[in-house]
Amino acid sequence: MAKAFKVPHTLTLLFGMMIIAMLATWVVPQGFFETFINDANREVVIPGTFSLVDERQYLTPWQLLTAVPRAFAAAQDIIFFVFIVGGVLAIARRTGTVDALIGRLLKKHSDKPQKLIFMVIFFFSLASGAIGTAGEYIPFVLILVGLCKAMRLDAMTAVGMTVAGYGVGYGASAFNPFTVLIAQGIAEVPLYSGWWLRAVIIFPFILIAFHHVWTYAKKVIADPSQSLVADLPCPLEGKETTVYPELNGRHRTILGTFLATIVIAIYGISQHGWYLYELGACFVGWGLIITVLGRLKFDEAADSFIEGVKDLTTTAVLIGVARGIALILEDGQILHSIVNGLSMPLSHVPAAISAVGMLVIQTILNLFVPSGSGQAFVTMPLMAPLSDLVGVPRQVAVLAYQFGDGFSNMIVPTNAVLMGIIGIAGVPYDRWFRFCIPLLGKLMLFATIVLVLAVVFGYGADLEVASALVTNTVQVS
Repeated sequence: MAKAFKVPHTLTLLFGMMIIAMLATWVVPQGFFETFINDANREVVIPGTFSLVDERQYLTPWQLLTAVPRAFAAAQDIIFFVFIVGGVLAIARRTGTVDALIGRLLKKHSDKPQKLIFMVIFFFSLASGAIGTAGEYIPFVLILVGLCKAMRLDAMTAVGMTVAGYGVGYGASAFNPFTVLIAQGIAEVPLYSGWWLRAVIIFPFILIAFHHVWTYAKKVIADPSQSLVADLPCPLEGKETTVYPELNGRHRTILGTFLATIVIAIYGISQHGWYLYELGACFVGWGLIITVLGRLKFDEAADSFIEGVKDLTTTAVLIGVARGIALILEDGQILHSIVNGLSMPLSHVPAAISAVGMLVIQTILNLFVPSGSGQAFVTMPLMAPLSDLVGVPRQVAVLAYQFGDGFSNMIVPTNAVLMGIIGIAGVPYDRWFRFCIPLLGKLMLFATIVLVLAVVFGYGADLEVASALVTNTVQVS
Protein backbone atom coordinates (compact mmCIF):
# COMPACT_ATOMS: atom_id res chain seq x y z
CA MET A 1 0.00 0.00 0.00
CA ALA A 2 1.35 3.41 -1.00
CA LYS A 3 2.46 5.58 1.84
CA ALA A 4 0.36 8.74 2.25
CA PHE A 5 2.16 11.93 1.30
CA LYS A 6 3.03 14.06 4.29
CA VAL A 7 3.54 17.80 3.84
CA PRO A 8 7.00 18.75 5.11
CA HIS A 9 7.51 20.96 8.14
CA THR A 10 7.36 24.69 7.36
CA LEU A 11 11.07 25.01 8.11
CA THR A 12 11.79 22.22 5.63
CA LEU A 13 9.70 24.00 2.98
CA LEU A 14 11.51 27.29 3.51
CA PHE A 15 14.97 25.75 3.40
CA GLY A 16 13.93 23.84 0.28
CA MET A 17 12.99 27.18 -1.31
CA MET A 18 16.45 28.50 -0.41
CA ILE A 19 18.00 25.55 -2.26
CA ILE A 20 15.75 26.19 -5.29
CA ALA A 21 16.75 29.87 -5.21
CA MET A 22 20.42 28.89 -5.21
CA LEU A 23 19.91 26.55 -8.17
CA ALA A 24 18.02 29.31 -9.99
CA THR A 25 21.09 31.53 -9.75
CA TRP A 26 22.96 28.89 -11.77
CA VAL A 27 20.57 29.00 -14.75
CA VAL A 28 18.75 32.37 -14.78
CA PRO A 29 20.74 35.05 -16.66
CA GLN A 30 22.53 37.27 -14.18
CA GLY A 31 22.23 41.00 -14.68
CA PHE A 32 21.30 44.28 -13.08
CA PHE A 33 19.95 47.76 -13.65
CA GLU A 34 22.00 50.80 -12.88
CA THR A 35 20.72 52.53 -9.76
CA PHE A 36 20.90 55.86 -7.99
CA ILE A 37 20.29 57.03 -4.43
CA ASN A 38 17.21 59.22 -4.20
CA ASP A 39 16.40 61.99 -1.73
CA ALA A 40 15.04 59.43 0.76
CA ASN A 41 18.43 57.66 0.71
CA ARG A 42 16.91 54.63 -1.05
CA GLU A 43 18.39 52.81 -4.03
CA VAL A 44 16.19 53.22 -7.12
CA VAL A 45 16.67 51.46 -10.46
CA ILE A 46 17.13 53.44 -13.70
CA PRO A 47 14.85 52.24 -16.55
CA GLY A 48 16.50 51.08 -19.76
CA THR A 49 19.85 50.33 -18.15
CA PHE A 50 19.56 46.56 -17.68
CA SER A 51 22.64 44.64 -18.75
CA LEU A 52 23.92 41.11 -18.24
CA VAL A 53 27.05 40.47 -16.25
CA ASP A 54 30.19 39.65 -18.22
CA GLU A 55 30.90 36.44 -16.35
CA ARG A 56 28.44 34.27 -14.45
CA GLN A 57 29.20 33.75 -10.79
CA TYR A 58 27.92 30.55 -9.22
CA LEU A 59 26.70 30.55 -5.65
CA THR A 60 28.12 27.58 -3.80
CA PRO A 61 26.50 25.36 -1.16
CA TRP A 62 28.78 27.07 1.35
CA GLN A 63 27.21 30.43 0.47
CA LEU A 64 23.80 28.82 0.91
CA LEU A 65 24.78 27.80 4.44
CA THR A 66 26.23 31.21 5.31
CA ALA A 67 23.03 32.82 4.01
CA VAL A 68 21.13 31.32 6.96
CA PRO A 69 22.92 33.27 9.74
CA ARG A 70 23.07 36.33 7.48
CA ALA A 71 19.30 36.07 7.01
CA PHE A 72 18.81 35.94 10.77
CA ALA A 73 20.87 39.11 11.05
CA ALA A 74 18.88 40.79 8.26
CA ALA A 75 15.58 39.87 9.95
CA GLN A 76 16.71 40.75 13.45
CA ASP A 77 14.28 43.65 13.83
CA ILE A 78 11.14 41.55 13.34
CA ILE A 79 12.62 38.58 15.26
CA PHE A 80 13.42 40.64 18.34
CA PHE A 81 10.10 42.46 18.10
CA VAL A 82 8.28 39.10 18.14
CA PHE A 83 10.33 37.97 21.16
CA ILE A 84 9.61 41.19 23.06
CA VAL A 85 5.88 41.11 22.30
CA GLY A 86 5.62 37.44 23.29
CA GLY A 87 7.45 38.05 26.55
CA VAL A 88 5.44 41.12 27.50
CA LEU A 89 2.12 39.47 26.66
CA ALA A 90 3.12 36.60 28.96
CA ILE A 91 3.53 39.17 31.74
CA ALA A 92 0.11 40.63 30.90
CA ARG A 93 -1.39 37.14 31.08
CA ARG A 94 0.28 36.60 34.49
CA THR A 95 -1.61 39.64 35.80
CA GLY A 96 -4.90 38.03 34.76
CA THR A 97 -5.73 40.91 32.42
CA VAL A 98 -5.79 38.89 29.19
CA ASP A 99 -8.08 36.21 30.65
CA ALA A 100 -10.33 38.85 32.21
CA LEU A 101 -10.61 40.64 28.84
CA ILE A 102 -11.46 37.40 27.03
CA GLY A 103 -14.06 36.60 29.71
CA ARG A 104 -15.66 40.02 29.32
CA LEU A 105 -15.78 39.77 25.52
CA LEU A 106 -17.26 36.29 25.74
CA LYS A 107 -19.98 37.50 28.09
CA LYS A 108 -20.98 40.19 25.59
CA HIS A 109 -20.33 38.53 22.22
CA SER A 110 -20.08 34.76 22.69
CA ASP A 111 -23.21 34.27 20.55
CA LYS A 112 -21.98 36.67 17.84
CA PRO A 113 -18.65 35.35 16.47
CA GLN A 114 -19.44 36.86 13.09
CA LYS A 115 -19.40 40.30 14.71
CA LEU A 116 -15.94 39.68 16.15
CA ILE A 117 -14.61 38.49 12.78
CA PHE A 118 -16.04 41.44 10.88
CA MET A 119 -14.84 44.07 13.37
CA VAL A 120 -11.27 42.69 13.44
CA ILE A 121 -11.02 42.57 9.64
CA PHE A 122 -12.66 45.99 9.30
CA PHE A 123 -10.49 47.85 11.81
CA PHE A 124 -7.23 46.10 10.86
CA SER A 125 -7.92 46.92 7.19
CA LEU A 126 -8.56 50.59 7.91
CA ALA A 127 -5.47 50.87 10.13
CA SER A 128 -3.19 49.19 7.56
CA GLY A 129 -4.68 51.28 4.78
CA ALA A 130 -4.20 54.54 6.67
CA ILE A 131 -0.81 54.20 8.37
CA GLY A 132 0.66 50.92 7.14
CA THR A 133 0.40 48.88 10.34
CA ALA A 134 1.43 45.22 9.98
CA GLY A 135 3.78 43.84 12.61
CA GLU A 136 1.78 45.78 15.18
CA TYR A 137 -0.94 43.11 14.95
CA ILE A 138 1.34 40.42 16.35
CA PRO A 139 0.44 41.33 19.98
CA PHE A 140 -3.23 40.59 19.24
CA VAL A 141 -2.75 37.11 17.79
CA LEU A 142 -2.64 35.06 21.00
CA ILE A 143 -5.52 37.10 22.45
CA LEU A 144 -7.60 36.33 19.35
CA VAL A 145 -6.57 32.65 19.48
CA GLY A 146 -7.79 32.45 23.09
CA LEU A 147 -11.00 34.25 22.23
CA CYS A 148 -11.67 32.02 19.22
CA LYS A 149 -10.98 28.87 21.23
CA ALA A 150 -13.52 29.96 23.84
CA MET A 151 -16.06 30.61 21.05
CA ARG A 152 -15.60 27.06 19.68
CA LEU A 153 -13.58 28.41 16.75
CA ASP A 154 -9.92 27.61 16.03
CA ALA A 155 -6.51 29.23 15.62
CA MET A 156 -6.96 29.34 11.84
CA THR A 157 -9.94 31.68 12.28
CA ALA A 158 -7.84 33.96 14.47
CA VAL A 159 -5.05 34.05 11.90
CA GLY A 160 -7.55 34.45 9.06
CA MET A 161 -9.16 37.59 10.44
CA THR A 162 -5.78 39.09 11.36
CA VAL A 163 -3.98 38.45 8.06
CA ALA A 164 -7.04 39.18 5.91
CA GLY A 165 -7.38 42.58 7.57
CA TYR A 166 -3.69 43.32 7.12
CA GLY A 167 -3.64 42.14 3.47
CA VAL A 168 -6.77 43.98 2.40
CA GLY A 169 -5.59 47.15 4.13
CA TYR A 170 -2.29 47.12 2.24
CA GLY A 171 -3.82 46.03 -1.06
CA ALA A 172 -6.60 48.61 -1.24
CA SER A 173 -5.00 51.37 0.81
CA ALA A 174 -5.89 54.99 0.17
CA PHE A 175 -3.01 56.58 2.09
CA ASN A 176 -0.43 53.97 3.18
CA PRO A 177 2.83 55.96 3.50
CA PHE A 178 5.02 52.86 3.00
CA THR A 179 3.47 51.79 -0.30
CA VAL A 180 1.01 54.18 -1.95
CA LEU A 181 2.91 57.41 -1.35
CA ILE A 182 6.29 55.91 -2.26
CA ALA A 183 4.92 54.35 -5.47
CA GLN A 184 3.13 57.56 -6.46
CA GLY A 185 6.28 59.58 -5.84
CA ILE A 186 8.39 57.28 -8.03
CA ALA A 187 5.70 57.22 -10.75
CA GLU A 188 5.57 61.05 -10.59
CA VAL A 189 1.88 60.98 -9.77
CA PRO A 190 0.63 63.67 -7.33
CA LEU A 191 0.72 62.33 -3.78
CA TYR A 192 -2.66 61.26 -2.39
CA SER A 193 -4.25 61.62 -5.85
CA GLY A 194 -6.88 59.04 -6.78
CA TRP A 195 -7.63 58.37 -3.13
CA TRP A 196 -11.39 58.48 -3.68
CA LEU A 197 -11.43 55.25 -5.72
CA ARG A 198 -9.21 53.40 -3.24
CA ALA A 199 -11.35 54.66 -0.34
CA VAL A 200 -14.44 53.20 -2.04
CA ILE A 201 -13.10 49.84 -3.21
CA ILE A 202 -11.62 48.87 0.16
CA PHE A 203 -15.12 48.08 1.45
CA PRO A 204 -15.95 45.41 -1.16
CA PHE A 205 -12.54 43.86 -0.48
CA ILE A 206 -13.31 43.83 3.26
CA LEU A 207 -16.64 42.09 2.57
CA ILE A 208 -14.92 39.45 0.41
CA ALA A 209 -12.41 38.76 3.19
CA PHE A 210 -15.13 38.63 5.86
CA HIS A 211 -17.27 36.25 3.80
CA HIS A 212 -14.35 33.87 3.33
CA VAL A 213 -13.31 33.79 7.00
CA TRP A 214 -16.87 33.60 8.32
CA THR A 215 -17.81 30.80 5.89
CA TYR A 216 -14.89 28.76 7.24
CA ALA A 217 -15.71 29.66 10.85
CA LYS A 218 -19.32 28.47 10.46
CA LYS A 219 -18.09 25.06 9.31
CA VAL A 220 -15.85 24.78 12.37
CA ILE A 221 -18.68 25.76 14.73
CA ALA A 222 -20.99 23.19 13.13
CA ASP A 223 -18.35 20.44 13.04
CA PRO A 224 -15.00 20.97 14.84
CA SER A 225 -13.47 18.14 12.77
CA GLN A 226 -13.72 20.45 9.74
CA SER A 227 -11.01 22.66 11.25
CA LEU A 228 -7.81 22.67 9.20
CA VAL A 229 -5.86 22.48 12.46
CA ALA A 230 -8.12 20.02 14.30
CA ASP A 231 -5.29 17.52 14.74
CA LEU A 232 -2.78 20.06 16.03
CA PRO A 233 -2.30 21.31 19.60
CA CYS A 234 -3.49 24.83 20.36
CA PRO A 235 -0.61 27.23 21.14
CA LEU A 236 -2.36 27.87 24.45
CA GLU A 237 -2.26 24.15 25.31
CA GLY A 238 -1.94 23.81 29.07
CA LYS A 239 -2.71 27.51 29.56
CA GLU A 240 -6.43 27.44 28.85
CA THR A 241 -8.76 29.15 31.27
CA THR A 242 -12.13 27.63 32.05
CA VAL A 243 -13.18 30.17 34.67
CA TYR A 244 -12.42 33.72 33.65
CA PRO A 245 -11.76 36.38 36.30
CA GLU A 246 -13.90 39.48 36.50
CA LEU A 247 -12.53 42.53 34.71
CA ASN A 248 -11.68 44.71 37.70
CA GLY A 249 -10.25 48.20 38.02
CA ARG A 250 -6.65 47.04 37.93
CA HIS A 251 -7.27 45.10 34.73
CA ARG A 252 -8.95 48.12 33.17
CA THR A 253 -5.98 50.30 34.07
CA ILE A 254 -3.57 47.82 32.45
CA LEU A 255 -5.75 47.73 29.32
CA GLY A 256 -5.75 51.51 29.32
CA THR A 257 -1.95 51.54 29.35
CA PHE A 258 -1.99 49.03 26.46
CA LEU A 259 -4.18 51.35 24.39
CA ALA A 260 -1.91 54.26 25.33
CA THR A 261 1.09 52.23 24.13
CA ILE A 262 -0.62 51.57 20.79
CA VAL A 263 -1.51 55.27 20.43
CA ILE A 264 2.08 56.30 21.16
CA ALA A 265 3.31 53.74 18.63
CA ILE A 266 0.91 55.00 15.95
CA TYR A 267 1.96 58.59 16.62
CA GLY A 268 5.62 57.63 16.36
CA ILE A 269 5.04 55.76 13.11
CA SER A 270 3.11 58.59 11.46
CA GLN A 271 5.10 61.55 12.79
CA HIS A 272 8.63 60.30 13.36
CA GLY A 273 9.02 57.28 11.09
CA TRP A 274 9.29 54.78 13.93
CA TYR A 275 9.61 51.11 13.08
CA LEU A 276 10.17 47.86 14.94
CA TYR A 277 13.03 48.95 17.22
CA GLU A 278 11.00 51.87 18.57
CA LEU A 279 7.84 49.76 18.75
CA GLY A 280 9.76 47.13 20.69
CA ALA A 281 10.90 49.82 23.11
CA CYS A 282 7.26 50.84 23.61
CA PHE A 283 6.34 47.28 24.60
CA VAL A 284 9.35 46.96 26.91
CA GLY A 285 8.11 50.08 28.67
CA TRP A 286 4.58 48.67 28.80
CA GLY A 287 5.93 45.45 30.32
CA LEU A 288 7.59 47.41 33.13
CA ILE A 289 4.42 49.41 33.76
CA ILE A 290 2.11 46.39 33.97
CA THR A 291 4.55 44.60 36.26
CA VAL A 292 4.04 47.44 38.74
CA LEU A 293 0.30 47.85 38.09
CA GLY A 294 -0.26 44.10 38.25
CA ARG A 295 1.56 43.92 41.60
CA LEU A 296 3.92 41.26 40.30
CA LYS A 297 7.31 40.61 41.78
CA PHE A 298 10.04 41.41 39.28
CA ASP A 299 11.23 37.80 39.43
CA GLU A 300 7.72 36.66 38.52
CA ALA A 301 7.65 39.07 35.60
CA ALA A 302 11.10 37.90 34.48
CA ASP A 303 10.03 34.23 34.57
CA SER A 304 6.88 35.05 32.57
CA PHE A 305 8.84 37.06 30.02
CA ILE A 306 11.32 34.22 29.44
CA GLU A 307 8.47 31.70 29.08
CA GLY A 308 6.79 33.94 26.52
CA VAL A 309 10.02 34.27 24.55
CA LYS A 310 10.64 30.51 24.62
CA ASP A 311 7.18 29.87 23.20
CA LEU A 312 8.09 31.93 20.13
CA THR A 313 11.47 30.39 19.32
CA THR A 314 10.02 28.38 16.42
CA THR A 315 8.41 31.52 15.04
CA ALA A 316 11.71 33.41 15.16
CA VAL A 317 13.53 30.61 13.31
CA LEU A 318 10.92 30.59 10.53
CA ILE A 319 11.16 34.37 10.13
CA GLY A 320 14.96 34.21 9.84
CA VAL A 321 15.04 31.41 7.27
CA ALA A 322 12.28 33.06 5.22
CA ARG A 323 14.50 36.12 4.79
CA GLY A 324 17.24 33.90 3.36
CA ILE A 325 15.34 33.23 0.12
CA ALA A 326 15.44 36.85 -1.03
CA LEU A 327 19.01 37.16 0.23
CA ILE A 328 20.20 34.37 -2.08
CA LEU A 329 18.42 35.89 -5.09
CA GLU A 330 20.14 39.19 -4.40
CA ASP A 331 23.54 37.55 -3.97
CA GLY A 332 23.05 35.59 -7.19
CA GLN A 333 22.32 38.79 -9.18
CA ILE A 334 19.08 37.44 -10.67
CA LEU A 335 16.52 39.65 -8.92
CA HIS A 336 16.78 42.40 -11.55
CA SER A 337 16.87 39.76 -14.29
CA ILE A 338 13.53 38.40 -13.07
CA VAL A 339 12.02 41.91 -12.98
CA ASN A 340 13.28 42.69 -16.49
CA GLY A 341 12.14 39.37 -17.94
CA LEU A 342 8.64 39.61 -16.47
CA SER A 343 8.07 43.19 -17.65
CA MET A 344 9.12 42.78 -21.30
CA PRO A 345 5.99 40.96 -22.61
CA LEU A 346 3.68 43.74 -21.39
CA SER A 347 4.62 46.01 -24.29
CA HIS A 348 3.02 43.60 -26.79
CA VAL A 349 -0.54 43.36 -25.40
CA PRO A 350 -3.54 45.76 -25.13
CA ALA A 351 -3.65 48.30 -22.29
CA ALA A 352 -6.23 46.49 -20.15
CA ILE A 353 -4.31 43.23 -20.38
CA SER A 354 -1.07 45.08 -19.60
CA ALA A 355 -2.63 46.43 -16.40
CA VAL A 356 -3.62 42.91 -15.35
CA GLY A 357 -0.13 41.74 -16.34
CA MET A 358 1.35 44.35 -14.00
CA LEU A 359 -0.77 42.89 -11.21
CA VAL A 360 0.55 39.39 -11.96
CA ILE A 361 4.15 40.63 -12.09
CA GLN A 362 3.90 42.53 -8.80
CA THR A 363 2.33 39.46 -7.19
CA ILE A 364 5.18 37.21 -8.35
CA LEU A 365 7.86 39.71 -7.39
CA ASN A 366 6.47 40.01 -3.87
CA LEU A 367 7.84 36.51 -3.29
CA PHE A 368 11.33 37.84 -3.94
CA VAL A 369 10.95 41.37 -2.51
CA PRO A 370 8.45 41.05 0.36
CA SER A 371 9.06 44.62 1.53
CA GLY A 372 6.34 46.89 0.13
CA SER A 373 8.56 49.94 -0.09
CA GLY A 374 11.46 47.85 -1.42
CA GLN A 375 9.27 46.46 -4.17
CA ALA A 376 8.16 49.96 -5.11
CA PHE A 377 11.77 51.12 -5.51
CA VAL A 378 12.63 48.10 -7.67
CA THR A 379 9.53 47.90 -9.90
CA MET A 380 7.85 51.30 -10.17
CA PRO A 381 10.75 53.01 -12.02
CA LEU A 382 10.19 50.36 -14.71
CA MET A 383 6.38 50.11 -14.62
CA ALA A 384 5.78 53.87 -14.81
CA PRO A 385 7.46 54.48 -18.22
CA LEU A 386 6.20 51.09 -19.45
CA SER A 387 2.64 52.15 -18.64
CA ASP A 388 3.14 55.22 -20.85
CA LEU A 389 4.16 52.98 -23.77
CA VAL A 390 1.18 50.63 -23.50
CA GLY A 391 -1.46 53.30 -22.79
CA VAL A 392 -2.05 52.51 -19.11
CA PRO A 393 -2.37 55.60 -16.86
CA ARG A 394 0.40 55.71 -14.27
CA GLN A 395 -2.23 55.87 -11.53
CA VAL A 396 -3.43 52.43 -12.68
CA ALA A 397 0.14 51.12 -12.61
CA VAL A 398 0.36 52.26 -8.98
CA LEU A 399 -2.94 50.51 -8.24
CA ALA A 400 -1.66 47.28 -9.83
CA TYR A 401 1.45 47.51 -7.64
CA GLN A 402 -0.71 47.96 -4.53
CA PHE A 403 -2.93 44.98 -5.31
CA GLY A 404 0.00 42.73 -6.17
CA ASP A 405 2.03 43.64 -3.11
CA GLY A 406 -0.77 43.82 -0.55
CA PHE A 407 -2.86 40.75 -1.32
CA SER A 408 0.08 38.41 -1.91
CA ASN A 409 1.47 39.50 1.48
CA MET A 410 -1.13 37.14 2.89
CA ILE A 411 0.49 34.04 1.40
CA VAL A 412 4.16 34.51 0.40
CA PRO A 413 6.39 32.61 2.86
CA THR A 414 9.10 35.26 2.57
CA ASN A 415 6.84 37.74 4.40
CA ALA A 416 8.28 37.90 7.92
CA VAL A 417 5.10 39.38 9.44
CA LEU A 418 2.98 36.53 8.04
CA MET A 419 5.41 33.91 9.30
CA GLY A 420 5.39 35.60 12.70
CA ILE A 421 1.59 35.56 12.90
CA ILE A 422 1.09 31.95 11.84
CA GLY A 423 4.02 30.85 13.99
CA ILE A 424 2.58 32.43 17.13
CA ALA A 425 -0.80 30.86 16.40
CA GLY A 426 0.76 27.42 15.82
CA VAL A 427 -0.57 27.18 12.25
CA PRO A 428 1.76 25.38 9.78
CA TYR A 429 2.34 27.18 6.51
CA ASP A 430 0.84 24.41 4.35
CA ARG A 431 -2.44 24.55 6.34
CA TRP A 432 -2.50 28.33 6.04
CA PHE A 433 -1.88 28.03 2.28
CA ARG A 434 -4.93 25.77 1.93
CA PHE A 435 -7.05 28.30 3.82
CA CYS A 436 -5.72 31.41 2.09
CA ILE A 437 -5.33 30.44 -1.57
CA PRO A 438 -9.11 30.57 -2.29
CA LEU A 439 -9.32 33.94 -0.55
CA LEU A 440 -6.39 35.24 -2.58
CA GLY A 441 -8.12 34.02 -5.74
CA LYS A 442 -11.30 35.93 -4.89
CA LEU A 443 -9.43 39.13 -4.07
CA MET A 444 -7.32 38.90 -7.24
CA LEU A 445 -10.41 38.33 -9.39
CA PHE A 446 -12.05 41.46 -8.03
CA ALA A 447 -8.74 43.35 -8.36
CA THR A 448 -8.57 42.31 -12.03
CA ILE A 449 -12.07 43.67 -12.63
CA VAL A 450 -11.14 46.95 -10.92
CA LEU A 451 -7.98 47.34 -13.03
CA VAL A 452 -9.75 46.65 -16.33
CA LEU A 453 -12.49 49.16 -15.48
CA ALA A 454 -9.86 51.67 -14.33
CA VAL A 455 -8.18 51.47 -17.75
CA VAL A 456 -11.50 51.63 -19.61
CA PHE A 457 -12.67 54.72 -17.71
CA GLY A 458 -9.24 56.40 -17.70
CA TYR A 459 -8.58 56.42 -13.95
CA GLY A 460 -5.75 58.93 -13.50
CA ALA A 461 -5.61 59.90 -17.18
CA ASP A 462 -6.62 63.48 -16.32
CA LEU A 463 -3.46 63.87 -14.26
CA GLU A 464 -1.27 62.89 -17.21
CA VAL A 465 -3.08 65.28 -19.54
CA ALA A 466 -2.57 68.08 -17.03
CA SER A 467 1.09 67.12 -16.66
CA ALA A 468 1.56 67.14 -20.43
CA LEU A 469 -0.05 70.58 -20.70
CA VAL A 470 2.25 71.97 -18.01
CA THR A 471 5.29 70.48 -19.75
CA ASN A 472 4.27 71.93 -23.14
CA THR A 473 3.65 75.34 -21.58
CA VAL A 474 7.10 75.34 -20.00
CA GLN A 475 8.72 74.33 -23.28
CA VAL A 476 6.89 77.09 -25.23
CA SER A 477 7.97 79.65 -22.64
